[in-house]
Amino acid sequence: MRRLWLALPAFLGAACIAAAIAIPLFLVPQLRVVPLDLDITSVATTVPEDGSSGDRFPAEIFDRCSVSERKARVLDAHLTQQRRSVIVDPSDKRQATLQSAQTVQIDRVRDAAGNETDPSMAAADSERKCDDGLLTANIDRVSVNRKSSVPNGTVSSLQLEAAPEGVNPKDVSVDLPDRKGFQYKFGFDVGKRAYLYYDTNTRQDIPVNFKGEKNINGVTTYEFVGDVPETDVSGLPNAQGEAALGTMLTMPASWWGISGRGVKPNDKITMHRYATATRHVFVEPKTGTIIDGLEDQHQYFRSPDQSSDTPAPVRDFRMDVLKARFKWSDQTVKNQAEKADHYKGLLTLGSFWLPLILGIVGVLLLALWGFLMWRARRDRDGDDTPPADDTAAWDEPDTTANTGAGRHEVDPTVPAAGAAGAAAGASLDPWDRPTEQIPRVDPPGESPADDTATQTFTPPTADDDSATQTFRPTDEFRPSDDDDTQHFRRPPGE
Repeated sequence: MRRLWLALPAFLGAACIAAAIAIPLFLVPQLRVVPLDLDITSVATTVPEDGSSGDRFPAEIFDRCSVSERKARVLDAHLTQQRRSVIVDPSDKRQATLQSAQTVQIDRVRDAAGNETDPSMAAADSERKCDDGLLTANIDRVSVNRKSSVPNGTVSSLQLEAAPEGVNPKDVSVDLPDRKGFQYKFGFDVGKRAYLYYDTNTRQDIPVNFKGEKNINGVTTYEFVGDVPETDVSGLPNAQGEAALGTMLTMPASWWGISGRGVKPNDKITMHRYATATRHVFVEPKTGTIIDGLEDQHQYFRSPDQSSDTPAPVRDFRMDVLKARFKWSDQTVKNQAEKADHYKGLLTLGSFWLPLILGIVGVLLLALWGFLMWRARRDRDGDDTPPADDTAAWDEPDTTANTGAGRHEVDPTVPAAGAAGAAAGASLDPWDRPTEQIPRVDPPGESPADDTATQTFTPPTADDDSATQTFRPTDEFRPSDDDDTQHFRRPPGE
């Protein structure tokens, strides 16, 4: 059991050091991936471009109901953009498929006469009218590499309309090939350089350039800005291979409000819908989490024919379909900042603090084990070492002696032979000495009843002042030879 307790610090110390090495090498890489429980909800509302507050109608939209009227109209509006991104199949340890449903809703509108209206939104499975509160809706699906967050091409599609019951969503979706840019999350360890960002409205990758750092809710972010070039969205087909509804419109010149040289009021003029935008994304660099977003969207009708053969009033005509600045809400920014801060804390804990703490604890435990082993070895070596002073055991002479007849008291006046013998290098057993060094002992008056080899000797008298007494054994026990070994033999007949 003692050996087990001595080995326990060594085992725990080695385990801590092994964990300190394994966590950054094996556990942290498992954290540096797109999580399969990703669930991002963002809400953005329209704000004035100059940053002022109090404007209830900072955006402009095309009045769809004016198509059936004598003249086109543009309304002032307040809009809300909602997006929710979740993980769907196919997703595994190598890839994650994100499904992002996005809507733009009309909160309120105001016409040229100053009349305000709050549009209502019909149910998802019911027919929508021109004054419905839903402006646009789509569902984006994309598979990305979990380590790099870059699209891998497994799934890349855009659903532009609701799928009726029993209809596969793929049948009402369009494929988006060669998709490369980030969109809902950047990769890990974002640098201060340009990246590709995918724009769903124009279905293209655009470069976003690093602009600077910004602290948002206590989180340091990198701001990236990218411009979407003017794109004719009528050239982006729907699932049926045709121009999407509302991207091409042919109406009389009078309806468009075009007049001038070379243009008659009843001339049929076809306009295409174009889109451009400027996007700002604020990214937490370590985790790639998008903390905040700001985008200026501008969509408008204009003539696709800009040649000199087209009358100048037609070439120069523009009519806004959507003009708005969308900014993420404060609550969305707060939620994203908390997620990024928590995620960054886990990465920092796993890559730095936890290995550091485990490494220190492991070293201390191994040092404790070494100290315990050293002390145990010192104690064991101390038990095997004889006393430093051999004479200590002879400082107090024993006042008894063992004889064949039993234990008898010995006169303490007999000189102790221990110290002298030790000094001379002699044995403590008097029979191991030469005869001339054996003290002379006169036997008692009668021989002991038992014939034991051990005899009781009478100490010398007090008036004998010789330092060394010479004792001779009695005739009964005198040895028969005088050699140096002094072997004694029992008397004959014994």
